[in-house]
Amino acid sequence: MATKLKRTPLYADHVQLGAKLVPFAGFEMPVQYPSGVASEHRAVRERAGLFDVSHMGEFMLTGDDAEVFVNHVVTNDVSRLGPGQAQYTMMCREDGGIVDDLLVYKFADRIRLVVNAANITKDFDWIESRLGGYGKLDVELSDESESIALIALQGPKSAEILQPLSDIDLSRIGYYHFGEGRVAEVPCVVSRTGYTGEDGFELYCEAPAASRIWTELLEAGSGTLLPAGLGARDTLRLEMGYPLYGNDIDDETTPLEAGLGWTVKLDKGDFVGRGALAALKARGIERRLSGFVLRERGFPRPGYEVRVEGSAVATVRSGSVGPSVGQGIGTVYLPISATEPGTPIEVVIRGRAVAAEVVRMPFYKDGSIKR
Repeated sequence: MATKLKRTPLYADHVQLGAKLVPFAGFEMPVQYPSGVASEHRAVRERAGLFDVSHMGEFMLTGDDAEVFVNHVVTNDVSRLGPGQAQYTMMCREDGGIVDDLLVYKFADRIRLVVNAANITKDFDWIESRLGGYGKLDVELSDESESIALIALQGPKSAEILQPLSDIDLSRIGYYHFGEGRVAEVPCVVSRTGYTGEDGFELYCEAPAASRIWTELLEAGSGTLLPAGLGARDTLRLEMGYPLYGNDIDDETTPLEAGLGWTVKLDKGDFVGRGALAALKARGIERRLSGFVLRERGFPRPGYEVRVEGSAVATVRSGSVGPSVGQGIGTVYLPISATEPGTPIEVVIRGRAVAAEVVRMPFYKDGSIKR
């Protein structure tokens, strides 16, 4: 029997807007609206786009030892955060394999973890198991995924659209910082984060209020803002070289191989996976996630064979035609000897070896983020 798909609090809004809905991570999600993926992608790059990302998971940790415990289960150093700051990090197994990539939000009295939708149950069980084996700590862990909605407003016009609806001074929220206030009279956490390479905000609110915020943002951005689906979200993040769990990273890849070593703070003290990652760093990685561009027309889909000097060495992890770069782009784990930018490779597309070249990511370099 097929598993019944979940729906976000904005499902009715997507239907009303004529979205094409598809299964994704156990949810029925909009992949695109009548405007189409390319138009939605360009709207985000040039003006603004509005995404429903309420399928993501949110865990809350409270108690005097919450920060100590979170620092034990993630690779980055949470102790460096002050209240109102967010951080991108990994959770790893003991062998260094990536359980998930996630965001950590540090509040004055609690910590929120935002995890990938497909990994909500896996991540919660994994964190809970670590909590039970770490000793006596004052930590309470709860799953708030069902009660929290998440809307992402992304693009260079985002602040201009959002500010009239919010009582928060958005100019005071820096990149990877957040504030608490109201949007459309609804209590919200407003975070200057996103996964598109453009300036923007992610808005966390109680699920029943999501439709009001969504509707008022669309009205405020009329003529400028487009609702955008998973299709544009994927091409936007790929053009930036941002990894997608299940494609570019997974339990069998490590942060060091994925080019995410900057999220691993070996000097912070012990954490899950530290020993394996330290040993891997010492001996050196044998492969690395690399970007490539096609030198001919083609669409490099995930799973396509990649060849170096005529020999198959790997498969495409993420691939598409980037609307902003105008060519086929993708990622692949290559042997270290083949990762130098400019190295020629081939991608087998429908039985034909198509010429490609290794490049340094991001593919798109003109985003509006101000770090």
